[in-house]
Amino acid sequence: MRYILLNKPYEVLTQFTDETGRQTLKDFVEIPEIYPVGRLDYDSEGLVLLTDDKQLQHRLSEPRFKVPKTYWVQVEGEPTPEALENLRRGVDLKTGYTSAAEVELLPQAPELWERSKPVRFRANIPTSWLQIRISQGMNRQVRKMTAAVGYPTLRLVRAAIADMDLADLQPGQWRELTNTEVRLLTEEMAAQTVAAGTFKTPKPSEYWPGGIPPGGKKTGGNRGGFTAPGGPKAAGSRPNRPAGGPKSISPKPAGSRADAPARPAGSKPDRGEIGW
Repeated sequence: MRYILLNKPYEVLTQFTDETGRQTLKDFVEIPEIYPVGRLDYDSEGLVLLTDDKQLQHRLSEPRFKVPKTYWVQVEGEPTPEALENLRRGVDLKTGYTSAAEVELLPQAPELWERSKPVRFRANIPTSWLQIRISQGMNRQVRKMTAAVGYPTLRLVRAAIADMDLADLQPGQWRELTNTEVRLLTEEMAAQTVAAGTFKTPKPSEYWPGGIPPGGKKTGGNRGGFTAPGGPKAAGSRPNRPAGGPKSISPKPAGSRADAPARPAGSKPDRGEIGW
């Protein structure tokens, strides 16, 4: 299985083909049979996860599984405390109310690359940066949220998917997820599946090399043939979730490194870098 984290540049489609000649993911990642998990708007930037793991792709794409995503959002104006609280509680987008969100006003702009097309400002109106963490997936949700409280979005960057952040990835660069990241993501999806009420014990061969899940062991006592990490669970109980909770994403200082090095578009990883 391949798990790729790409920093999608501005004005790139989150797909691999386009009849009108616009840039697509294929211009940056030439790996066959992988597909994006969810979407990121053409005029937005930041993280996109790509994989050939169809089970994980389905679960991450389904809104009911509530995978948190963190965005850095440049807005026109200086949001009031009331506007920020409205964003946190949820706003009416006419097509429905948004769920509660984690929203904070950043004291300064994150250290980001120059966008390929400069942001258009109005000289007499200041701008502000927000960090917004949501688990919904409505169409253009963040832009609609800030507009609904009176502060239009000027620039939007997806800074993190779950606990995987941008680190040192520059626009168009990508890296393989580490084994630890894959394991934590898979465990989170298992927990979300139980919470969504759609849990079905998979066969070991569907997910795990050798039929052994991370932290688990083979056993003949259930349909799936393995014991989940942490030991057997009583009927109706929920699996243990990974430690940790919501966190703020801080821009990385120059020279910091991610778990795995960034790779320019089109390059091939060493065999030893590939996860499960």
